[in-house]
Amino acid sequence: MSTPLSDARQSCGSAGRYDSPRYRGYVLAMLTLTYVFNFVDRQIIAILQDPIKLEFGLSDTQLGLLNGLAFAAFYVGFGLPIARWADAGVRRNIVALALGVWSLMTVFCGMAQSYTQLLLARIGVGIGEAGCSPPAHSMISDIFPPAQRATALGTYSLGVNVGILIGFVAGGWLNEVYGWRVALMAVGAPGLLLAVWLRWTVHEPQRGFSDAGNQPASQTTTEELAPLAQVFRQLWSYKSARWLVFACGLTSVGGYGLANWMPSFLIRSHAMGTAELGVWLALIAGVGGGLGTFFGGYLADLLSRRDPRWVLWLPGLTLSVAFPFLLLTFLLPEKLPTLLIYIFPASVISVYLGPSLATIHRLAPNRMRAMASALLFLVINIIGLGIGPVAIGVLSDMLQPILQAQALRMSLLVMVCGGVVSGALCFFFAAKHLISDQIRANSYAQGD
Repeated sequence: MSTPLSDARQSCGSAGRYDSPRYRGYVLAMLTLTYVFNFVDRQIIAILQDPIKLEFGLSDTQLGLLNGLAFAAFYVGFGLPIARWADAGVRRNIVALALGVWSLMTVFCGMAQSYTQLLLARIGVGIGEAGCSPPAHSMISDIFPPAQRATALGTYSLGVNVGILIGFVAGGWLNEVYGWRVALMAVGAPGLLLAVWLRWTVHEPQRGFSDAGNQPASQTTTEELAPLAQVFRQLWSYKSARWLVFACGLTSVGGYGLANWMPSFLIRSHAMGTAELGVWLALIAGVGGGLGTFFGGYLADLLSRRDPRWVLWLPGLTLSVAFPFLLLTFLLPEKLPTLLIYIFPASVISVYLGPSLATIHRLAPNRMRAMASALLFLVINIIGLGIGPVAIGVLSDMLQPILQAQALRMSLLVMVCGGVVSGALCFFFAAKHLISDQIRANSYAQGD
């Protein structure tokens, strides 16, 4: 005799697969690999932007729009409705479709014959990538219990660093040998194959699978979902969530500023070629940043067993320690000391991702998690990805008549260091209210 629970599991196609730790690990690996492709396609343009600038005769402001605001506006604009779709629909299908769209658009970027065409294709990449993280975050929080979520989400967030590693190495080498167009087409095409593989090997998990008591909730319909305004009000009612949003937005100014402009800074200030630059940045931001992202989530889970506020203290402390290293990165005149000093801040700049996502998912009920992720990413991408790179480019253009070749150096010094310091302070303020807000969130979930 069927039960609502068995019917729900069967309808999701999970059929008990998620009872297996091995299968949960496989799904996490597939979602992480998808996020790797997300950041390869998103960030490869950073190492290619100087050749693109030369071919199309662009300003730093136009480059900032290409990497930042034009991409981020559509990424965020589509992110919210896709997240609502993910809270009711089959998240696996959404991720697979999104992967196929942004991969195809990356190929189109390589075919662009003008700045306008390239800009439109980048907008397409942004629309596709909007469908990746909110449904993936929701799936991960369903298949891993609360005590493991920061680690699992930190593992997923490794896609940022591995994607940057591959993008810098492949983009730098392919650009020098074949040109920037081939580089874009070469990294976009494999994503189309991965989209098909993910669609047919990953099964949709039952919502609430790993929540307290392992009593999965029934499938949620679109009509039963909380309106966006209610999700916003629910999260905004927690002071810790408010400060967390500010912390993530400001920190992402530093993170995206480094990701989008560090290649150009090293090319202009230290005369590095793209192949040499790609290897250095792959090792620094890819390997070092990957270790920092993973251990950020792992240590947050470990330390928060003693005091839950460590989930926010940890990113605040690491950003505070990173600040003087960033100052030296932009002030040292020699290439080798600059690269060596840069290792530490590049390794810890994304430590906040896993802990922040775990925190927001602790505060949000199950049926609001994809939307909560989307709201958090809205702020990260509007402020960090949208405004940050453009502001750095605008300030660089303004300083160009005075500082000439050093204009970008000063612009990064002001924007990146300012974002990191202010972000660290906001994490400490968020931690101050976390315990009382979690008690309130638990009471709300029990009564929901």
